[in-house]
Amino acid sequence: MVVDAGPDTCGAGDQPERSVTSAHIRKLGVKWGAPDGTTGPPPHGARARARRAARHGVAILGAAILHALIRRIAAGGYPGLVVGTGLSHARAGRRGGVRGAEGVCPMTSSELDSGTVLRAVDDAEGYVARICFKTGPPTLTGVELEWTVHDAVEPTRPVTRRRLRAALGAYAPTTLDPGSPAVPLPGSGAVSVEPGGQVELSTVPCRSLRDLYERTRSDVDHLTGLLGAAGLVLGRTGIDPYRPPVPVVDTPRYRAMRCAFDRLGVAGRTMMYSTAGLQLCVDAGTPAQVAERWAAAHALGPPLLALFATARRHRGRDTGWASARMATWQCIDPTRTRPVWAPGDAPVDPATVWARYALAAPLLCLRRDGDDWSVPPGVTFQDWLAGALPRPPTTDDLDYHLSTLFPPVRPRGYLELRYLDCQPAGEWIAPVGVLAALLGDDRTRDAARAVCEPVAGRWVEAARWGLRDPVVAVAARRVLDLAMRALDRTGLPTATRAEIARIVARRLAAAEEDRP
Repeated sequence: MVVDAGPDTCGAGDQPERSVTSAHIRKLGVKWGAPDGTTGPPPHGARARARRAARHGVAILGAAILHALIRRIAAGGYPGLVVGTGLSHARAGRRGGVRGAEGVCPMTSSELDSGTVLRAVDDAEGYVARICFKTGPPTLTGVELEWTVHDAVEPTRPVTRRRLRAALGAYAPTTLDPGSPAVPLPGSGAVSVEPGGQVELSTVPCRSLRDLYERTRSDVDHLTGLLGAAGLVLGRTGIDPYRPPVPVVDTPRYRAMRCAFDRLGVAGRTMMYSTAGLQLCVDAGTPAQVAERWAAAHALGPPLLALFATARRHRGRDTGWASARMATWQCIDPTRTRPVWAPGDAPVDPATVWARYALAAPLLCLRRDGDDWSVPPGVTFQDWLAGALPRPPTTDDLDYHLSTLFPPVRPRGYLELRYLDCQPAGEWIAPVGVLAALLGDDRTRDAARAVCEPVAGRWVEAARWGLRDPVVAVAARRVLDLAMRALDRTGLPTATRAEIARIVARRLAAAEEDRP
């Protein structure tokens, strides 16, 4: 896969065009699919950190946590590790493209007072566990659909910020137009724009898959019409098949991200400016379900990534990868992109594993006044807790740090499944319907996990070969049999279920023809 470094603004000079292959993944020094989610870069000045920590003392969140927790329980929250239903709480306040535009993690606003200072690792881990795994009956589903955007006549032509802003009008996010009202689409979805000009639609959470389908289809049609009137079309694949990576939206966050990723190679710019994915958002489940839903969401990843891979061509070339989009994620920074769960992991509370993963990840950017949000390389959030930066971190800083972690399954109060490529027009419902069917009841979920767990660590193979990997292909076919039998329970109309079955059958037939 060939990617372009693009213009450099980090002071490091222009970077040459290079190929990103499996060798680059191995050279990063940390296997992307490694099961240990608790490791990070070597410690920086452990003794100095210890001295600083001693000077700071051990602070606890104390009354603020207790008060918030009591308020939440009194309001009728669910008992368990966390109280409150995840997806509905987490999605509140995401309107107007807030999350898509700047990646802000909004799920914490009602848990603690803003700006609470954190100094102890235990306090930070407890905070992460509490806000990222909200428990309750799994009833809500949402999607985030992302597309590259192209000129309808000349798809290789760059689409400028001004043209995109004019096309979106009142629906444009404020990162694209600071004066925009950023109104929601007719189906209540919010529009955001990613750094390469990719357009993203974030839906509201829906209690039925049928409602989600109808709302999302309405919003996609409306968005398609807006862009079409400006001579623009939505892309159909998970990576830009025509153009090199070029920035369209520039913010302090995006500049800091680019600088951090540039230290590791050129894949970061491709990810930021050229890729487009499909994300399914589902509730984490009741306390008794969380661990199994967490494991199943991961185990389903490689087979469904392979089945729904659409990102083979980039910049007019065959990359040799079924999903060059996923290949870029595997190359940028494994400390923030590798899976948090892997087959064979010892039984550990998912919230604990995620908290340790998050604190061990290096900071990607540091919000401050002005345009420079860069951060010294290699400083983890745990280092920050120990005094590595001039001021101690707050809960707001930790919220923001969580928004800079990009594993294939990310907990945000709900579970965000991030491993699918953008789908051709009208076909997004196929992977969404399949996943919803497989996670819809405990028995089907457990059967699907059992089918997929033998290949649950084959992320690189699934991205590289798709269904040409024979082991992944067998698991994909078996899990699809389960999904097709469970589709009747999703509440989708008969015609929609039939369309999902046709899309899946066509993908399987194409894979058979592509076999060597």
